[in-house]
Amino acid sequence: RMAAAPPSYCFVAFPPCSKDGLVVFGKNSARPRDEVQEVVYFAAAEHEPGSKVECTYIEIEQVQKTHAVVLSRPSWLWGAEMGANEHGVCVANEAVVTREPASESEALLGMDLVRLGLERGATAKEALDVIVALLEEHGQGGNYYEDGSSCHTFQSAFLIVDRNEAWILETSGKYWAAEKITEGVKCICNQLSLTTKIDAEHPELRNYVKSQGWWNGDSDFNFSEVFSLADDHLACCSGRESLEKQGGDVSARAMIDVLRDKDSGVCVDSESFLTTASIVSVLPQDPSFPCIHYFTGTPDPSRSIFKPFIFVDDVKSVPKVQSPSFGDDDPAKKIPRFQEKPDRRHELYKAHEWARSLLENDQDKGQKLMRIMLDLEKQGLEAMEDILSRTEILDPAEVVDLFYDCVDTELKFFK
Repeated sequence: RMAAAPPSYCFVAFPPCSKDGLVVFGKNSARPRDEVQEVVYFAAAEHEPGSKVECTYIEIEQVQKTHAVVLSRPSWLWGAEMGANEHGVCVANEAVVTREPASESEALLGMDLVRLGLERGATAKEALDVIVALLEEHGQGGNYYEDGSSCHTFQSAFLIVDRNEAWILETSGKYWAAEKITEGVKCICNQLSLTTKIDAEHPELRNYVKSQGWWNGDSDFNFSEVFSLADDHLACCSGRESLEKQGGDVSARAMIDVLRDKDSGVCVDSESFLTTASIVSVLPQDPSFPCIHYFTGTPDPSRSIFKPFIFVDDVKSVPKVQSPSFGDDDPAKKIPRFQEKPDRRHELYKAHEWARSLLENDQDKGQKLMRIMLDLEKQGLEAMEDILSRTEILDPAEVVDLFYDCVDTELKFFK
């Protein structure tokens, strides 16, 4: 039996389930317990014709212009688990297992495709088109984990969202299908979810599955049934009910509460996996308002706080949530790969390790610290709600240091 895919959860809520014309997006990234995730920003850039971009394992053609992106990513790789771009597009991926074994040969990782979609797509549909074109050209494959002893490979699913619509894209090798969402609540997790409502697909998809003998062409074409290993594609999502219960009031806070919920299984803390980072994004359907992206940058959202980021020019970079860079000496870049594991912890991650031991050893002090942290988070959420309820246009100078200041304040409390 193939190794289980890490149980990450991604959500999107549209009106009428979400508040005041907002689209709310969220993801818990479940990864190996000791993996460090960093939050990184890359400015928009122009590139010379013919230039290349070095992804995690392979080099591909660069495009002329890449959009500004903010990413939450395992710090050993090029791509991202989740992130957003300056045009209000958010993408998250899920590792999935299908009846086709994922390729071990190095190609694009699902996580590389997250970043490529964000850098090259100004809408959700553009990001989807970018991802499937690159999948066709380069394929997906290679180790999902920083592990020199064995190769863990998966197929990919994606949740791609903008201010107007979302696309659920599910893939197996280079074959894919996608469903468009414009209302209600949707959740994707580490198994296929698309059934018979397919709004876009690989042109050869149906011929391919017929040639494999997986579908006879007579019954309704059901993507999950055709591509899943067993009947495990039915009851995916435990967080969805809690969002639907909000009855038209899903906001950043409601999404954060769902991501923190350990009882539902959405917040993963198991022997092999941990929620190593989380994101919540609020995308106002009215384009005169800014999109707001909240990142933890640290493991376990029930013990972390969500800090806001808004795209403006010259946004201040935040080295304290960036892992050290090892350049060409990085064991992830040398062949054979991952022969050793360098210390990738960033400053905020280290501070959280200290806080965690405090929580475990001195309950009173730990709880007090947690209360202070949650109060800090609440102030940030209130300030952002204020920005979204104003009539005047946001002054970029007001938020250029926003994420930086939040991380800085958080670190001060730990000291």
